[in-house]
Amino acid sequence: MLLFCPTCANILVIEEGPTSFRFACNTCPYIYDIKDRVARRTYPKLKEVDDVLGGKAAWENVDSTIEPCPKCQHPRAYFMQVQTRSADEPMTTFYKCCSDQCGHRWKE
Repeated sequence: MLLFCPTCANILVIEEGPTSFRFACNTCPYIYDIKDRVARRTYPKLKEVDDVLGGKAAWENVDSTIEPCPKCQHPRAYFMQVQTRSADEPMTTFYKCCSDQCGHRWKE
């Protein structure tokens, strides 16, 4: 976590003071004694796999193949291939179950 000096806007550093740790500015004389625990957690919002592949529109014009769904055992699945690694590695195949009730997605 970065905190900035309210006086000159430089980054505050943590140093040991006479009674406790404190935030101090290296540019100006600003000092703030730390009396309580300072903690903050920020969790990033993860994108869904569909968002990374282009959303629902990415699945509109794809072909289907004989590939059983691991969830419902439907015999067919839509598929698309995407280059996710370096060019000398094989493409990753993404599948989506053809069953309207299931719609399970997986990759190989």
